[in-house]
Amino acid sequence: SVFVFFFFSRSSAKLVAPLGCLVSRQKHTLPDLPYDYAALEPHINAEIMQLHHSKHHATYVNNLNVVEEKYKEAVAKGDVTTQVSLQPALKFNGGGHINHTIFWTNLSPNGGGEPKGELMEAIKRDFGSFANFKEKLTAVSVGVQGSGWGWLGYNKEQGRLQIAACANQDPLQGTTGLIPLLGIDVWEHAYYLQYKNVRPDYLKAIWNVINWENVSSRYAACKK
Repeated sequence: SVFVFFFFSRSSAKLVAPLGCLVSRQKHTLPDLPYDYAALEPHINAEIMQLHHSKHHATYVNNLNVVEEKYKEAVAKGDVTTQVSLQPALKFNGGGHINHTIFWTNLSPNGGGEPKGELMEAIKRDFGSFANFKEKLTAVSVGVQGSGWGWLGYNKEQGRLQIAACANQDPLQGTTGLIPLLGIDVWEHAYYLQYKNVRPDYLKAIWNVINWENVSSRYAACKK
């Protein structure tokens, strides 16, 4: 992201942008998967994982870097019109990068089963039972029209877990304020090669590879 620092000039009593005010930063990069492409089989096959990670996620990363560069130039020129026009691309590619970076860690070849400890207690408190929660998140994810995501998020203000759906690559926290704990990608590229147009079959399978340790650690971190 681009940051602009201003200081107050007593002599001119105006906000002045100092030279070199745009902080240089590293470009976004594609994160490595914490497992092999074939590690989630038979639930998600290697071909899907390879395309999803090395093509789709990589494209969001590349496009995000391009958009941020254009945005930085527009900020430097004080070109607000261009900054505004770049917002949709920033949201789409930035969201795609954020969402997938979470998604890969939410999955594990050693996943499945049920969570333990504090997360399980919170699920029971907020949804009645793990079975109810699973049914609810599955239904919300199946019901996404077109492309999007189903999410388990944490509402910090209310101190409770919430389920939400986001369209396209809209990032959960940036669009709803909920802190993302578990995301389920329901774009067709996430399942079509294996499950064709039967999204419910994909959703049934994905529970076998959910990394509850990762979800639990995310929950613990956002409660601090």
